[in-house]
Amino acid sequence: MSLGGVHDEAEIRGHRKTYIGAMPGRIIKSLIKAGASNPVFILDEIDKVSSDRQGDPSSALLEVLDPEQNTNFHDNFLDVDYDLSKVLFIATANNLNTIPAPLLDRMELIEVSGYITEEKVEIARKHLVPKELEANGLKKTDLKFSKDTLEAIIESYTRESGVRELEKKIGKVLRKSARQYASDGFFARAEIKPANLYELLGAPEYTAINIKGMSMPV
Repeated sequence: MSLGGVHDEAEIRGHRKTYIGAMPGRIIKSLIKAGASNPVFILDEIDKVSSDRQGDPSSALLEVLDPEQNTNFHDNFLDVDYDLSKVLFIATANNLNTIPAPLLDRMELIEVSGYITEEKVEIARKHLVPKELEANGLKKTDLKFSKDTLEAIIESYTRESGVRELEKKIGKVLRKSARQYASDGFFARAEIKPANLYELLGAPEYTAINIKGMSMPV
């Protein structure tokens, strides 16, 4: 369940039946969809929850995540208490500073480090490149990325812990190649090499310096 931009407490607790278009909250609707009372529940981007005059969703989440209270979670639409103690809640966040302290206190923190270059290369090779090839109407046999090329994109054109920007750069390379094919009727190259990146992506956005024998991005 994505919590990004949620600012209405009724999104969590549900609407009272007196309102037109009333419905259960997201928690109950997701449990109905799962068809089980003990699913694994992902609360994505819990740090993006906000509040306004319609209530504070983080207050409702306190009841959801507190093991002392979630045995009697109250949904306004059902107007009955529901036991959430068997549900395994996993929340994700990028910034802990925006999560209210009482809510943060209900969670056990597990910090996950970003991907290293080798992991990003494998993710790109197995998932991102095939995905972007299909998205741009190309076949796997049309264009290939060498390992050195993927490493060059990662180290010279992205600076992130994940792979979102890497996916965008791969997509940009493939779109330019697809446009060239549509114009000329053939691919200028069968394999994208590091030497081709300047033409396709422009000048490198990042460089690396050597500090005590270690290559460090700047």
